[in-house]
Amino acid sequence: MPDTIHYGDGPRHVAIIMDGNGRWATMRGRPRLFGHHAGAKRVREVVRSCDEVGVKYLTIFAFSTENWKRTQVEVAGLMSLFRRYIAKEARALRDENVRVRFIGDRVRLDAKLTGLMDEMEAQTADCTGVNLTVAINYGGRDEVARATQRLARDVQAGKLDPADVTVETLPRYLDTCVLPDPDLVIRTSGEARISNFLLWQSAYAEYEFVDTLWPDFTAGEFAGLVSNYAMRDRRFGAVKA
Repeated sequence: MPDTIHYGDGPRHVAIIMDGNGRWATMRGRPRLFGHHAGAKRVREVVRSCDEVGVKYLTIFAFSTENWKRTQVEVAGLMSLFRRYIAKEARALRDENVRVRFIGDRVRLDAKLTGLMDEMEAQTADCTGVNLTVAINYGGRDEVARATQRLARDVQAGKLDPADVTVETLPRYLDTCVLPDPDLVIRTSGEARISNFLLWQSAYAEYEFVDTLWPDFTAGEFAGLVSNYAMRDRRFGAVKA
């Protein structure tokens, strides 16, 4: 938890639940994958606008651990879209000084996709601009369970004393261990739930639930939400003097 009151500053880290691609496509009489392709274009636009609005870290929810329940056609299409997006965008993001990381459980992902993910992370590792984190096969509960397993192994190996485990300990085992917690979480499409996204990390985040479907979400709307954040009085349980 931050130890200072945050007022009048913009968010350093914004996380986005990019919802509404399928509905956007259906409203236009097109297959759901058409909406996902349109949504990918919005990712590019928002990433490129982060520098202008002062956002240093951007985390996007691309595919959840629950999304495997969708049709095989949609899941296969999404995996193909991820492979193509990474292959196409890697050089452009590096040229724009964007550092890319992926979070989530990679075990269920195919070898070609994970290879591209590893390559993109390596290619952008020395970039010092915006930090883009993409959550693929990610779930907050799954992440905490995996982190707890790693922590338990360290306890078993004698590397960690159970008595020393505090609220500051577990985050060191999370997928996001090198990232600051999100200041602002945005969800598009009018749904007002967090859908198992960054459960531990977003404990003190501000939330914005907007009606816009993700393929219609513009850099201008993103900038407006970032600006609105600066107007919030962030006390983290304290009382202003």
